[in-house]
Amino acid sequence: MNQIYHYPPELFNLLVDTVPLLFRSKNDVIIFFKGAGVSREYTQDVESRVYFDRKGITKYEIVRIILGKINEAGEKTLRERREILKRVVEFESFSSCWPDDQLKARGLVAEIHKVVNTKDSFTRMNLARKKEAEKNRIDYQNKIAKVQSQRSERTAVKNEFNQLFSITNPHKRGKALEGVLNAFFKSYGILVRESFTLNGSEGEGIIEQIDGVIEFDNKIFLVEMKWWDKPIGVGEVSQHLVRIFNRGQACGIFISTSPFTQPAVAICKESLSKALIILINLEELYKLLEQDGDLKEYLKKKLQAAIINKDPYYIPL
Repeated sequence: MNQIYHYPPELFNLLVDTVPLLFRSKNDVIIFFKGAGVSREYTQDVESRVYFDRKGITKYEIVRIILGKINEAGEKTLRERREILKRVVEFESFSSCWPDDQLKARGLVAEIHKVVNTKDSFTRMNLARKKEAEKNRIDYQNKIAKVQSQRSERTAVKNEFNQLFSITNPHKRGKALEGVLNAFFKSYGILVRESFTLNGSEGEGIIEQIDGVIEFDNKIFLVEMKWWDKPIGVGEVSQHLVRIFNRGQACGIFISTSPFTQPAVAICKESLSKALIILINLEELYKLLEQDGDLKEYLKKKLQAAIINKDPYYIPL
């Protein structure tokens, strides 16, 4: 009922037929409207006519005139229209009606109640549709904003990639590479734990350094990164394989700017029966950025090639 913003013709005519039956006198009809908050601005004319020419105006005319005025007033009299409708729908004491009008009045009140409920149902459905449309609009805007944000992040990562080539100090360049690749994975929504070291007991110092850890496809991957000017050999990949073997269910990713030697690829292939590992050239990731590719889908293809084809060095591009 609170959703009725004006009286459409059907409801207006029902009210005109009903309200006069609810009260025995013309003054009672006017008092009903005043009790609903209708100001004298809308009742003054009919009050004067009732006072000076009581027989010259009927209860039906009184209701039609007052309802017509407040209906035409639009938003200004929204509260009054709602209150009138509320009072009619909730009307229960039909003893105020003339005995011969009580049955008819009950029927008309029931009819108004039915009309109001029907209109409310349509209104609620319309509101629900509008709410759903607004939700879809907001979701779409959020999706666009997220895509734009991701593109901005990846553009920044690509710029950082390019800056790596201007760093001449190998140690600084290696640390910078870790940060760039961590930012790269994060920009695709892949959980990253940045590099960390493990210390031995009794003054052994650092016994192991891991460049990063990512969580992907419900698996934990230890990440090793190398920026060398020579191919990655058996010794380098073996060290990483040992880290993986020592952690049970862990998997491995080895990222290098230089290619992997055939013996290095072969030992990784042999190790697939014990642990999952994939080999990635940095150039692959850079091309993925340039092409605005899907890193998650790319990694899935490499993992599938390693598991199904026993090819840890598969390049989908």
